[in-house]
Amino acid sequence: MSAEAGRGRSAVPFLLRWSVLLLAAGVWEAAARARGSVYFPPPLRIARHAYGLWFSGPPGHLFLTGAAVATVLPSLGRMAAGFGLAAVAGTALGIAVGRSRRAYALCNPVLQFARAVPPPALVPVFVVVFDFGTPMQVASIGFSAVWPVLVDTAEGARATDPLRLEVAAVLRLTAAERLWFLILPSALPRIFAGLRLSLSLSLILMVFSELLPGSDNGIGFTLTDAQTRSDLLTVWAALLLVGALGYLLNTGLLAAERRLAGRGRAA
Repeated sequence: MSAEAGRGRSAVPFLLRWSVLLLAAGVWEAAARARGSVYFPPPLRIARHAYGLWFSGPPGHLFLTGAAVATVLPSLGRMAAGFGLAAVAGTALGIAVGRSRRAYALCNPVLQFARAVPPPALVPVFVVVFDFGTPMQVASIGFSAVWPVLVDTAEGARATDPLRLEVAAVLRLTAAERLWFLILPSALPRIFAGLRLSLSLSLILMVFSELLPGSDNGIGFTLTDAQTRSDLLTVWAALLLVGALGYLLNTGLLAAERRLAGRGRAA
C-alpha cells in the first residue's frame, strides 16, 4: 500500500512538470489539423518525420540512421570540443583569478566586458582568423562559452569562507589540499551555474556557426539546406532536435551537479 502511494506521489510532479508542454502540443496539433497550414505542420507529423530521418536505424547502430551520423554527430562533436575547452579553461582561470584580490580587481572589467558581447557577433572575427570550417566553429564556441564559467567560478572562489581558510592554514594544509577540500566545494554551485549558461551558449553557437556558408554537415546546415528546398517539415524536425538536445544535455549536467554536490556534503 505504501509503495503504491509512493509511486502515485512521484507521478504527480512528473505529470505537472510536463502538463504545460503536453497541453501546448495538443492545442497545436488540433489547430494545425483544423487549418491545414503548410507552415505549421502537426507536432505528431514532425515527430514521425524526425524519427524516420534520424532515429529509425538498426539497433547495432543505436537506432541512428546514416543521416543522423552525418548530421547529429558532427554537431555534437564540435559542441563537445568547444564546451570542454571552455569548461576546463574557465574553471582553472576562474579559480586563479578569484583567489587573488589583485588579479580579480585587474581582470574583472575585462571579464564583464567580454561576457556582455553577444556571442554571434564574434563569429565573423573567427571566420577571418580561421576561415570557414571546424576549427572556426570550435574556436567560436569555446571563446564565447568560456566567460560565464570563468566569471562564475571566480565569484565562487572569492566566496570561500575566510574562517575555513584560516583553519586550513593552522592545520598546514597544502595549496592542493585547500583547493580540493575547501575552494572547489565552496565554488561548486557557482561553477555549475556558469556551466549551464555556457552549455546553452555552446548549443546556440554550434547551430549558428553551421548556418554560415562553407558548412557541409551538422544541424545548422540541415536547417539552411531544408529552407532552400522549402522542406518545412525537416526545418521543424531540426528545431525539435535542437530543443531535445538542449533539454537532455541540461538534464545530464544537473544530474552531475547533484551527484558531485552530494559527494561534497558527504566529505
